[in-house]
Amino acid sequence: MTHRIALIPGDGIGVPVTQAAIAVARAAGAALETEAFPWSCDHYLAHGRMMPEDGIDTLRGFDAILLGAIGWPARVPDSVSLHGLLLPIRKAFVQYANIRPHRLLPGVEGPLKTRDFDILCIRENTEGEYSGAGGRVHQGTPNEVAVETSVFTRTGVERILRFAFEQARGRRGHLASVTKSNAQRHTMVFWDEITDQLATEYPDVIVTRYHIDAMCARMVMAPESLDVVVASNLFGDILTDLGAAIQGGLGFAASANINPDRSAPSMFEPVHGSAPDIADQGIANPMAAIWSAAMMLEHLDQPAPAARMMAAMEAVTARGIGTVPGRDRTDAITDAVLKALA
Repeated sequence: MTHRIALIPGDGIGVPVTQAAIAVARAAGAALETEAFPWSCDHYLAHGRMMPEDGIDTLRGFDAILLGAIGWPARVPDSVSLHGLLLPIRKAFVQYANIRPHRLLPGVEGPLKTRDFDILCIRENTEGEYSGAGGRVHQGTPNEVAVETSVFTRTGVERILRFAFEQARGRRGHLASVTKSNAQRHTMVFWDEITDQLATEYPDVIVTRYHIDAMCARMVMAPESLDVVVASNLFGDILTDLGAAIQGGLGFAASANINPDRSAPSMFEPVHGSAPDIADQGIANPMAAIWSAAMMLEHLDQPAPAARMMAAMEAVTARGIGTVPGRDRTDAITDAVLKALA
């Protein structure tokens, strides 16, 4: 079955890494029909919007979205680009589960002494601390007030926790739930309570509750002790950047924004950002984008080409190609993966 994919290369290094990911996916045998959309900070400067008014309706007709990177702070504030494209897509398509794998590929050296870890981070993706509820009053005066309100619903918390329990059940059977309930006695205690309630439905999953600071320490000191980690929007955002660091850097940080019931398209993206400082230099690492595309194929029930993509990536990194930031050119890494597929 051929799947329709919306490509949003975006800004900076998002463009070349998206091209690389699609080339590798096709070479691996993926059945894809793609259409590219030029939505980006350049689009905002030209049209006053990150995407057209009917952008969400346009994307709704696709099976999945592959995104490169969005953002160019020197031209458009991150608060504008984020709220103008990424967050509307995640919320409109109920992509409430953000999935990020953290493990070292062969040949990649991380900052830790151990290589023995394989962590799957599940981040709540549509509410929590990034709900956007709040505002500012008396701006520019000594009495200025800014209020940002976290919004946690029972539906939102329960569905992300249930998703995480299911992931843990399919892996090694351990789930770490991350909060800060000793300090945030309303939202985070609420999260802990729902975790305990759902745990009774999953007696085969061992659940451990951590505070966010303790989890940061554990990911550095004992990452091999972790299996599936689930956290709120903000805490998950922080933990997954730490996860990227211990797996060798943002060049390997793949992610999926999943609509689990498949009522709308899911979106897949590397999380290294647009990296304006190295844009147009040809040295962006495409591995995270290729890994994200492999996750997309898994989601679209094309497991064979997804497995071939991952095997080719691992064969290339085992030879030391693409393992050191900035050393190997984007085209050279991509060609090596394509040759490994051949």
